[in-house]
Amino acid sequence: MTGGSAEGRGGMKVWVNGRVVGADEATVSVFDHGLTVGDGVFETAKVVGGVPFALSRHLDRLAVSAAGLALPVPDDALVRSAVAETLAANTDHIGETLRLRITLTGGTSPLGSDRGDSGTTMIVALAPATRWASTAKVVVVPWVRNERAASAGVKTTSYADNVVALAHAKAAGGGEAVFANTQGNLCEGTGTNVFVVRGGVVSTPPLTSGCLGGVTRALLLEWAHVVEEDLPIGVLTEADEVFLTSSTRDLQAVHAVGDHTVPGGAPGPVTRRLAAVFAERAAADVDP
Repeated sequence: MTGGSAEGRGGMKVWVNGRVVGADEATVSVFDHGLTVGDGVFETAKVVGGVPFALSRHLDRLAVSAAGLALPVPDDALVRSAVAETLAANTDHIGETLRLRITLTGGTSPLGSDRGDSGTTMIVALAPATRWASTAKVVVVPWVRNERAASAGVKTTSYADNVVALAHAKAAGGGEAVFANTQGNLCEGTGTNVFVVRGGVVSTPPLTSGCLGGVTRALLLEWAHVVEEDLPIGVLTEADEVFLTSSTRDLQAVHAVGDHTVPGGAPGPVTRRLAAVFAERAAADVDP
């Protein structure tokens, strides 16, 4: 791959394999394994006031994902330096809420599943953060997550299933797609973890369901009383409240599941309380 220093999306600069470049120079080889077979992992963090939230947790998960794909685990200090260089090169956007993405791929490789010996590719990029609606409609899609797959629970760049599922949900008026797993239990959204509230008890699927261990999910489990348990997919239309979590959404209430209106309101009282707890704790510690 090649590196350079050009303007990223929205005039932002990008870090590519050791150099800060701009979008017109931020190129990778057409034989990069991340492009040809989706052999890569990534992390997305929210940046507020020029500071990434929960960066240590994101870097820990990046290392776990890399190990899950048998990619060389990137040096923590190197990634932190790359993040700092990227942010320093984009000070004109420091007042904006941004999306930080760190991507690691298998690098230039033969066409096929075998990896080459050129080493990995690493990219750090920034973009304006998505402005999520205060509530969402979710759609349960007809495809499932395989909780026994080799990549289960790994944040890979192989997002084709998510692209198809989200397009399906949006065609039905939804803002997020939700998957069951092969056992018919609730798993996750395309980029979210899912929580339900029944009789005041907050529940979310365990990691054994095949869901990704989200950073926001993990923090909420530490900061609030949440039960991890296998939940049939039908729980979404039986719950008093439903909400989503992700690194860019924090907590987002769900007002409808397909044609079913969630009865507890959106956000309901429990969701509002947990959102307030999360906001207070996150403001008190940017790297919990």
